[in-house]
Amino acid sequence: MSLVTLSHVCSHLQNASRARLSLTSIPYTNLTLSISHLLLTTGFISNLTLGTTTQPSPTSSEQQIQITQRNISSLRLWLSLKYSPHTNHPVLGSMHMISKPTKRIWLDTEALGRIVRGRDAGYVDGLKNPGECLFVSTDRGVLEIREAVRRRVGGMVLCRVL
Repeated sequence: MSLVTLSHVCSHLQNASRARLSLTSIPYTNLTLSISHLLLTTGFISNLTLGTTTQPSPTSSEQQIQITQRNISSLRLWLSLKYSPHTNHPVLGSMHMISKPTKRIWLDTEALGRIVRGRDAGYVDGLKNPGECLFVSTDRGVLEIREAVRRRVGGMVLCRVL
């Protein structure tokens, strides 16, 4: 798992939402796919599509991209960003790393529970804003912090999304 790639993705998505882009692409890795899927299920993005470096793949099923060893480096994930219909503000306001490549922060279930309840645990501040999400890498995959507490698994805290 490369936290350097994830930090680039976090800053790219934050800059794309501030620039009011409707569609942006990020590198295709297992970690970025998991984070993007969580962003889709939590409502920060509206669509997730696999494509090449120049365009998303067509929506018809007969023209889907086949993933091979020869083309995996040229694949990208295309994300459709969401904006509030009333105020036109981006739904994804900020996205920043908690664990850094030089300092990884691992928390157990009890510490994750304190964060969900709004208290600080170690170097991580509690969830204080409505809609705020924290993503945790566990042995069961990348989970949102509330799901990790519900499943009673700890792990490395990856990033915070507001």
